[in-house]
Parts: sequence; C-alpha cells; structure tokens
Amino acid sequence: MSSIVFNGSYITNKNTGIGVVSRDLLNSLSAENITSLVPKDIGINGDIYIPNNLSPGQGLKNHFRRFYWLQKVVPTIMNKLNAEYFFSPLLEAPLFTNVKSIVLAHDLIPLRYPSVSFLTLYHLTYVPLILKQSKIILCNSISTANDLNNLYKVPRHKLFPIKLGFNNKRYYPIHKIRKKFFLIIGRHNPHKNLERVIKAFSIAKINDYKLVFVGSFDMRYTPSLIKIIDKMNISHLCVWKGWINDDEKLLLLNECQALIIASLWEGFGLPALEAMACGTPVIASERGSLPEVLSDYGYFVNPFEIQSIASAMNAVINDKNCFENALGQGPRRAASFSWFNTAREIESIIKKLD
Repeated sequence: MSSIVFNGSYITNKNTGIGVVSRDLLNSLSAENITSLVPKDIGINGDIYIPNNLSPGQGLKNHFRRFYWLQKVVPTIMNKLNAEYFFSPLLEAPLFTNVKSIVLAHDLIPLRYPSVSFLTLYHLTYVPLILKQSKIILCNSISTANDLNNLYKVPRHKLFPIKLGFNNKRYYPIHKIRKKFFLIIGRHNPHKNLERVIKAFSIAKINDYKLVFVGSFDMRYTPSLIKIIDKMNISHLCVWKGWINDDEKLLLLNECQALIIASLWEGFGLPALEAMACGTPVIASERGSLPEVLSDYGYFVNPFEIQSIASAMNAVINDKNCFENALGQGPRRAASFSWFNTAREIESIIKKLD
C-alpha cells in the first residue's frame, strides 16, 4: 500500500466524536504504511508531533490555526516524506497543491439546517473544493454518501460508504441495576432536537424519572433549553453533566433506561452504537443514518412529533422484556462494527488506487 500521512490533529484528551474516530481509526490502520501527525502532550504515540491547539472542539481560533497548518505546514511535511496520500478524518486537506487527499465525510448538517455561522460558510466554500480535489471520499454511512451526491453532486465513483467501528474494550455490558433516567449525549445544537425531547419528557408523565444531559454547555443553545425546562417546571428532573470521561460514560450507558437520539439528522450516531454494545435500549430518530446503524434494534420515532418521542419513552418503561431483549441483541449487532474491519476496508480501497 502507498505511503500515507494521517491527520491526527482532531485527537484530544476529551472523547469528542471526531477525536474518538480519529484516535481509534489511527490505532487500527497498519502502522508500516502510516506516518501519523498527532498533538503533543495528550498521551498518544505519533511519528510527528504537532501543536495541540488545532482541534475543532476548542473554539473558532483553533479552526483558523488548523486551516493555516493544513495549507502551509502539511504540504511541506508531505514533500519532505515523499508521501503519496494525505488521509484526513474530516473534509479538510491542503488546497491548490500536489497533495493527493483521502477524506472521511461525516454529515452535511450545516447544509440541511443552515445558520449564519462559520460552519455553514465552511461547507459552502471550503468543502466543495476539498470534495473536487480528493482522490476518494470515504463516507460514514450510505445516508452521508447520498447527501454528498445530492447536495454537492459528487460523482458516485468517488464515494465509498464504510462501516465505522467502536471500541469494545470501552463499551460493553456491566450488568448494573437500571436507574430511573433517560440519557442524552452530545451537543446542544438545534438539529439535535432537544427542545422536542424535553417537551416529550414533560408530557410523558414520568415524574419519577430524570433526563440526564451529557455534553458541554454551549452559550448559543444551552440557555434557551434551560428556559424551556424552567417554563415546564421540570428543572428538578433534569441533570446537566457536562463533559465526562469514558469510564463515566460506560457507567451511565449501563444504568440508564435508554439513550435518546431523536435528532433531525445524524450522519452516523456513534453514541447509539456504544449504547447498543452495552445492551442499552436506544430511542432513535427514523431519519438519517440511525436506521442503518441500529437496524431493528431501536425504538424509532418521528423526530418532528413530540408525542412520538414521549410514546417511545413510555414504551421502554412499560416493556417488561425491554432490557432482556436489548442485552441479547445489542452487543451481538454492535460486534459487526469493528475498527479492525473498518481499517482493512479502507486499506483495500486505497490499494485499488495504486
């Protein structure tokens, strides 16, 4: 296989989605053909250490730092190593150079649900250039591949849907007693549909249960969610956890009644896969890629209908066989998602370029 430089600038000490994908994918690819660029001082072994202030999860300044690094520093590294390809786990790569890029597409939320933001501008200007120049575009789901073809008119022959993986050493059943709370993991952006989830929780009439939010406080969106909660007089039933580590996440996934991902759209939905691996029920949106990931495992809802989400919560509570069925089916289905298999599939695709 050709020599490849891997963009690990997204890896951080926090278990953000793109950071987890980057870290676990890098660890699974064959090291003999990979030169890894990873941030220093985060406990990850790398071939070349780069600044640790490039991650997208650390603010807008880091986006600009990473853009500069990609355009100015990476081509120099590529030329010095005489590497064939630059592999980026996001739709980012050097532009207007002789660098051949392989990129991984996750979702096109900013185009589906646009707002006046840097991210929307990024998808309207920078991403089309990346898609045009990339040799191949890996997609985290068939849903994402379809979006790239429909919204950006990317030719099908450049699109390669692959199955992502999860770390089965971090997420597995630990047979904890289920507690009376529903779990939400992730950002608070509007497409996550948390306003409807909160309203559904309120009308479900399950006042002895709680709603636990895991994810960083976002000044743009979290305050409005808190206002809705206060208005509905359920603040005593809502818990804000902020960021948590892998051990805490494993515990919560094994203790909750169900994970709720009622997003208007998801490109993949890694928390749903992690919950399934733990044998935890998942209340999932019927839109986007979640039906691909969960198949017949999830309690699927119409994310636009509050009653649909509320009914799913009650269904989990009232189904006496819910946890037994989830434990029997979830880990077995999750086992088909493996970073080892993902890496081998990617390597097979790249070999065909040689």
